[in-house]
Order: sequence, then structure tokens, then C-alpha cells
Amino acid sequence: MKNHQTRRAFEVALLTAGWFALGLQLYHGVAAGLAQGVPWPISVFNFFSYFTILTNLLLAAGLTLPLLFPDRRFSRFLGRPAARSASLTYIAIVGVVYELLLRELWHPTGLQWLADLMLHDAIPLGYFVYWVLYVPPARLRWHDALRWLAYPAAYLGYTLLRGTFLGHYPYPFLNVLHLGYEGVLLNSAFLAMAFFAMGSLVVALDARLKAARTVRSDPPGEGGAR
Repeated sequence: MKNHQTRRAFEVALLTAGWFALGLQLYHGVAAGLAQGVPWPISVFNFFSYFTILTNLLLAAGLTLPLLFPDRRFSRFLGRPAARSASLTYIAIVGVVYELLLRELWHPTGLQWLADLMLHDAIPLGYFVYWVLYVPPARLRWHDALRWLAYPAAYLGYTLLRGTFLGHYPYPFLNVLHLGYEGVLLNSAFLAMAFFAMGSLVVALDARLKAARTVRSDPPGEGGAR
């Protein structure tokens, strides 16, 4: 019971941080757009073009819906260990790519700095700790890391299609106007390898780290009773 309560508190803390950071980032994006003469609907539309935003939204919804609507089929899907392991892969890539490729491109201040810190650092780290401590073993296989590429592939398709009509690309390494399709596809291939490598690491951790934790938690003489 105590472990269940601690897990629930951790989930509530994570989802609260996620919704707060997303709301704060949206507010600043709209305010900055209005200051430059950009209508707020355009700023909102652009807000949802970023992989960071969509992935943090996925995490926040994935923690919120199972708590509010535990009997819904989609909520049960989001609460599965395999789905939460996929989410860990995506949010880990958010943190790594931002640290390696994007952090030096802008320097937010004030509350926008706080939102940036939460979306790219605190939430990815917090979700990893949550996954290690509270998500049961998912019995993952290596092909799961391949299946998890569907989400970033769909995002790439959406970004290229959107950019074709609007001329707006959210990330410099996906900017067809500057790199051409050949350059963007090459960058996308490297990112796909990074996603697969991260997914494979999650699969390995699920198999080894959580198996070791399960063995340690078994009372003496009961390890083979399950």
C-alpha cells in the first residue's frame, strides 16, 4: 500500500510539472508572437510543431488519463509498462538532442528558462527515476525498439508536410529550406539510429535492471514460486 501511494504521488508530481511547464511555454510563445505581430492561433499552431512539446504532452497525458479514467481502454494502454518504456525512450531523446544540438541556440530567461529547464531536463530525469522505481518489467524484446520508431517517423512526416505548405521547420536539422531534402533525410537517418539505440538501451535495462530488482525483492526460498 505504501509503495502504491508513493508511486501515485510520484505520478501526480510528474504530471503536474508537465502540465505546468507546457502551459508556461505556451503562454510565453503566444506572448512573444503577439509582441511580433503574430496572431495567437498561429503561435498555438506552431507550439504543437515541436517534438519536445508533443512528447511532454504525451507523457503528461499518459500519466493523467490512467488516473482519471482507469477503466478506459486507451487509459489502460497508456498505463502499460511497454507504453511507458516507449515514452521513456522518446523523452530521453528530447533531453539528449537538446543538450547536444540545441541548448546553445537560444538562452531563455526568467519563467521561460524555468519552463525550458523542466521540459528538457527535470521531466526527462524525473520520468527515468519513475520508470526505474515504479514501472513493472515489460518483458520487452529487441524488436520493440524498432516498433517505437513509428512515433518519430510520423513526426518527421508531419514536419516535412507542414513545412512544405508553411515554410516553417521547428528544428535546424530538419530545415529543408537550408539543407534540402537530402540533408534532412541524412539527419533523420542519424536520429533514427539514435532512437533505436536509446530504445535498445531501455530494452536492456528492462531485462537486467528490473529483473535484478525483482530477485532482490523476493523473500528467500520464494524466487522460483512465480
